[in-house]
Parts: sequence; C-alpha cells; structure tokens
Amino acid sequence: MNEQILAVQRMQDYIDAHLEETITLAALSQVSLFSPWYSYRLFQRHTGLTVTEYVRRLRLSRSAMRLKHERCRVTDVAYELGFGSVDGYQRAFHRAFGCNPAEYARTKVPIPLFIPYGVKFRALRKEPMDMSNVQSAFVQLMHKPERKAVIKRGVKAEDYFAYCEEVGCDVWGILKSMDSLCGEPVCLWLPEAARKPGTSVYVQGVEVATDYAGDVPEGFDVIGLPAAEYLMFQGEPFCEEAYCDAITAVQRAADRYDPALIGYQWDDTNPRIQLEPRGERGYIELRAVRPLPAEQHV
Repeated sequence: MNEQILAVQRMQDYIDAHLEETITLAALSQVSLFSPWYSYRLFQRHTGLTVTEYVRRLRLSRSAMRLKHERCRVTDVAYELGFGSVDGYQRAFHRAFGCNPAEYARTKVPIPLFIPYGVKFRALRKEPMDMSNVQSAFVQLMHKPERKAVIKRGVKAEDYFAYCEEVGCDVWGILKSMDSLCGEPVCLWLPEAARKPGTSVYVQGVEVATDYAGDVPEGFDVIGLPAAEYLMFQGEPFCEEAYCDAITAVQRAADRYDPALIGYQWDDTNPRIQLEPRGERGYIELRAVRPLPAEQHV
C-alpha cells in the first residue's frame, strides 16, 4: 500500500480520535508526515471531501447518534462536538438531515448518517489475499423469529463492493440511524421469492418487528421474513487491514461445512445474512438451515 494512502488513513484516524477537539491542518500535517498544503490535497483527492467538510459531516453524524442513544441536551451536544453556536449547529443539522436536532431526538426518523470509510480498506480490496494462515470459525445454531426487513435494493449486485458501486455507500448511514431487532444493520442475499424483477440478490437493510409502522426511507422496500433456524459462522478477531482475508476465511469455512452432521440441511428459501465486519469480534455470517427428515439424519 502506498504512503499517500497510509497518510490519508492516519489523518482519518486522527480526526476520529480528536473529533471533540479543535482539528487543525498543522496537526493533520504532523500525523500525515507531509506538508500542510500537500496533506490537504491528498485528503481531498482520496476522500472526495475537504477536511472541513469531512469533519463537519462526521461531527453531525456523531451528534445524531448521541441524541438517539443518550439522554443529552441539544446545547451540550452542539458545544461538545465543536460547533460555535447552537443556532449554527441546528442549521447545519437541518441542512444535512432535513430535520432539526430536537425533532430527531424525539422521533428518531431515518437520516443519512455520514459513514467515514477508511481509504486503506479500498486499497486493501485490490491487493492479493494470503490464505496460507486460515483461522478457525466458531459455529452456533440460532433461531430468528418472524420479522420484517426494511431494505434498499440494488440492480445486479451479488456482494458488498458491487452494491456500493450501484447504490452508493450512503445507504449504510441511513440504516445506522434506524433501530434494528438485532441491534445493527444487516446485509442480505435474498432468496428468489423476495426479489423483484431487475433487482439485486445482495441488499442492505434493518430487521424490524412484524408490526413495524415507522418511517420507510424513500426508495426502500419492506419485506416479510419468516421464522427460521440459522447457523452463525463467526471468525476470530482480526486487525482491520486483514478484513478481506477474514471474510474469505469464514465464507470458505461455511462453504465446506456439512449441516447434516447436526441433523440439518441448507435452507435456500431464507436469506443469507452478513453483519458488518468488525475486527474486535470477528467476521459474522448467518446461513439458514432446516431440519433433515428423520430418515436422512447422519
């Protein structure tokens, strides 16, 4: 990975760690190891945003999550995240999300949160994978109840990267702002019955209760999901730079696994589910199963 990408990633990491402080170009220059002018140009080239735009979007999204999950005042959030005035914060929040902070704290409508993807991960995707040291995967049978999913469909996507190219990465920000039965957004490979003509196998969404009556973002669909048994495959914790290898290792382990060993068979009528790859917990993927007929048990 070239030094320019690593320099921008160091700046992104610094911003995330010091978001409630004053962030200066001089400080970013120190962590990037390039001049302030060149650091500014590098950052904009690889993120598509100026440093000021990036910091503002991240602070607004971080403030929204605090309003959603914590009992805090709009005034406190505004000043703690570096906004000069409450009025300025409220105007910026409304421009970004279409509602004011107090309204969002009260209603928790879906909003397009800014998700700051690290530039190093885009570069890592293009590098060859070393599978010589494949780690183990933990396997657990679990039950998912009947539920619904609020999803955003793609066109032809069969995986995350193709989906982002078709739909954009902003979808995840909207989903992160919504409450989910499992506590986080999910990625789904839909069975044929849940697809619409001309839409993708791979979608992103949130699982919600069967009686969900909340807001559905524009362009999203709501589908029903039946109760089902799943095998959860969870890999070992990994360093963030190894996320591609971690995903591949778990998927290969799942592909090789024979559910007949525990009296089950694969169930292609229910979606395959992917959780956000996070290094501290390992990559997690769920694949639906159903009991084997009694005469077929191993």
